[in-house]
Amino acid sequence: MIGTIANTTTILVGSCVGSTLKKGIGEKYKNVMMDSMGLAATALGINSIVTSMPKSQYPVLFIVSLAIGGLIGTRFDLASGFDRLVGKISGGSNLSQGLSTAILLFCAGTLSILGPMQSALNGDNTFLFTNAILDGITSTVLSSTFGFGIAIAAAVLFCWQGSIYMLAQVIEPFITDTLMTEISLVGGILILSSGLGILGIKQIKTLNLLPALLVPPVVVTILTALGI
Repeated sequence: MIGTIANTTTILVGSCVGSTLKKGIGEKYKNVMMDSMGLAATALGINSIVTSMPKSQYPVLFIVSLAIGGLIGTRFDLASGFDRLVGKISGGSNLSQGLSTAILLFCAGTLSILGPMQSALNGDNTFLFTNAILDGITSTVLSSTFGFGIAIAAAVLFCWQGSIYMLAQVIEPFITDTLMTEISLVGGILILSSGLGILGIKQIKTLNLLPALLVPPVVVTILTALGI
């Protein structure tokens, strides 16, 4: 678990540094930082989509995943529930937007999924240490825009990676290149959605689409078992 602990620690440190910087930054500079984060999230989302889409063996799966995931998320209104919870913690700031982006960036990436498995099965923390550096930088930028509340994402990451670590031997056979491609494609679309929201281009309730990430593992596992 040392890799996950390191990853969590860098997010906490980055959140402390970024939130400290925020206090001394003027409003126009905060706006620039928010625009920069929106552009970065948009670029990362597009990169993930462009990289994954040509490799996808099930070209329409991401569409089905978004549709089913959106229906489930809307039914339970995940976005509003999350906003209310974060609003109570942050006193009504726009933290929920930044926090949802942070959770997607920190947890939906390949390194954050394969890293805990490599650590548990082979004792190799290379992926997690690499992810720790990336997440530390990202959390610094995000918290300089949205405040220290971004540190909440560290707890989510710890639970996410910790669960994968504990279940590594059980889920290893199911984590194939095909599955990672489909998850990365859907994840890229969600990250792009967050970026568009931060930039004010289109406000999408991205958290209501979050269950879409659960559809590819189910569908790919069934299709693989059927030999399709």
